[in-house]
Amino acid sequence: MSAYTIGVDIGTTGTKTVLFDADRGIVGQTSRPSTLFSDHPGWAEADPDQWLANVISSITEVVTGAGIAASDVKAIATTGMVPAVIAIDTDGRPLRRAILQNDARATGEIRTLATALAGIDLVALTGAALTQQSVAPTALWLQRNEPDIASHTAHFVGSYDWLLIALGAAPHVEKNWALESGLFTIGGQPVDAVMAAAGIAPAVLPPVLQPGEVAGALSAQMAERTGLAAGTPLVVGGADHVLSAFAAGVEEHGDWLVKLGGAGDILVASDDPIVDGRLYLDAHPVPGRWLPNGCMATSGSLIRWFQSIVGGEDLLRLDDEAQRCRPAQVLCLPYFLGEKSPLHDPDLRGVYAGLHLGTTRADLYRSTLEAIAFGFRHHVEVFAELGIELGRASVTNGGSKSTLWKQIHAEVLGVPLYPVVDHPGASLGAALIAAVGVGALAGWDQCRRFIVLGDPVLPDPDNVAAYDAAYREWRALADATAGISHSIAERTRQ
Repeated sequence: MSAYTIGVDIGTTGTKTVLFDADRGIVGQTSRPSTLFSDHPGWAEADPDQWLANVISSITEVVTGAGIAASDVKAIATTGMVPAVIAIDTDGRPLRRAILQNDARATGEIRTLATALAGIDLVALTGAALTQQSVAPTALWLQRNEPDIASHTAHFVGSYDWLLIALGAAPHVEKNWALESGLFTIGGQPVDAVMAAAGIAPAVLPPVLQPGEVAGALSAQMAERTGLAAGTPLVVGGADHVLSAFAAGVEEHGDWLVKLGGAGDILVASDDPIVDGRLYLDAHPVPGRWLPNGCMATSGSLIRWFQSIVGGEDLLRLDDEAQRCRPAQVLCLPYFLGEKSPLHDPDLRGVYAGLHLGTTRADLYRSTLEAIAFGFRHHVEVFAELGIELGRASVTNGGSKSTLWKQIHAEVLGVPLYPVVDHPGASLGAALIAAVGVGALAGWDQCRRFIVLGDPVLPDPDNVAAYDAAYREWRALADATAGISHSIAERTRQ
């Protein structure tokens, strides 16, 4: 008899759900859009109740569509953006919208904490620098600006952790949320100095659980709403970029992945934990392996923004127009939500340079696609500086459906890129972990048989040379405009 698991991915722009059969692989999948709220410049929020509604309807759809019994589903695991911050009360209810990982509101709090913690090497201690992604500045911002919310906060949890809690699990955070939050050491212990500086009481941090651990069981109320059996195990999944890499075959030392989601992620598998202030460090789901990585604040979200300002034009048509343009006729800096790695500067702003009266929307669109690829190349340079030897490169997530965008990435990065065939992203990783967690798959090594790589996208040598020159200009443009971006950000902050 088949054993099914469900994997759910809470993304920036949508919620994806897959139904996985431990014998056949994915047998059903669906998605629902999510609303990104940006009420002020640099803000990025989402509604957890919308996530839950999406998940309930999605689970019902995939189970009904497969025609299986509720008891056939052996486990649910979740994944999502990290480290989103959800303040919950003692009953697990969100007290406000989730503050997402690419939110850039807490610039003043970053400065305050940087001064207070100046004597501590946070990178060596926690694996990451103090940045807009750190949870401590967000917690301090809430105390200063929403004190009623702060005073009623029982726990801070992540996006996918909260979803398991809403389904019936006890409060917890997953290992990689803890690691990327900056509140815990690489070994998983709370950092008292950071907690004290941010005014975070120890009780606000729930227990840290590992991917594959069972965190609880589906409640009777949620069983009724989803159509599943009460008591179905709820398994800890992990960060979306980590599980997307895991489900794309990034496992051996040197394997790396370009992930074209709402934000832009680049991850490389390593046998050792590698820490650097420009990057992040995550634990691979397979014990003993690590994922040094970078995350850019925009990727697919910037493409969607461009699409919206040209009247909602179909992306395939925009791709077709841009295909006819020469490379790098316009340069774009993609810092429309500030930037996370490797610059960690929330006050950067987006730029288009090189415009003239002959510039077309196709030139602008192509430059927007190229900007994200240049950002990934910046990360590759950092990896090289740290001595990380890169092997096979793969590409996945929504943006990888664009033939043009994949080609641009292959040429900007100067390497063959292997697309992952029929890859739903991190939701598959969550479903695989759920299966390992309850024994439907015998072990981690059983997961790789569900991963299929397509033919590589090969770079055109002429375009590689053009992009080499353009990349040097792009880096110079970023340096030249940073001061102006900071001035604009300060002037318009209120």
